[in-house]
Amino acid sequence: MADVVKSLTVFQDDLDEERYQRYLASRYLAVDTETLGLVTKRDRLCVVQMCNEEGLISIVQIKNYGAPRLKVLMESRQVEKIFHFARFDMAALQHWLGCRVQHVYCTKIASKLTRTYTSSHGLKNLARELLNVEMDKEQQSSDWGAPMLTDKQLEYTAGDVIYLVGIKEKLDVMLARENRVGLATEVMAALQVRVDLDLAGWENEDIFSHS
Repeated sequence: MADVVKSLTVFQDDLDEERYQRYLASRYLAVDTETLGLVTKRDRLCVVQMCNEEGLISIVQIKNYGAPRLKVLMESRQVEKIFHFARFDMAALQHWLGCRVQHVYCTKIASKLTRTYTSSHGLKNLARELLNVEMDKEQQSSDWGAPMLTDKQLEYTAGDVIYLVGIKEKLDVMLARENRVGLATEVMAALQVRVDLDLAGWENEDIFSHS
């Protein structure tokens, strides 16, 4: 992963025009976010990391919450955005940047619809089983609001996106095998409703439950 850190590009507040156009022309864009904590409306969005199918990695440190190119990219229906636990990242992007992410694929949802033989659906579990890769999650709890990110933090952010395209491709095969592609598509299309409920105050309640 040290070589990956050397090859990634760190941007301040938004992508530049060249990187934006490269991503806009991509088929897939793996995306993850880092926040100060896990409470969306309290803990600010600090970092957005991305990687396309070519392995082009970008880290955007967010301070002013303008990011016009990043917003357009997230809302583009032409590029499929791949997240792990999209619900959280979509809520952070919507609350802090004001964008509603379009054309979303969530590897956690795909895993829960296919890997019913296990309750382990974390990104680390998927990388190990599907790609035979061991991920280091040491920096998961870290000060992402720091002005300068450490090499360890950069390595962590890159690791959270660099494997998502490969994981998606493996899960797609399993979804097709189990005849659950249609179900997965419908669930992921409904993610925006779940995000809207979270941001409206129903984040800890299942409105479909009887109780």
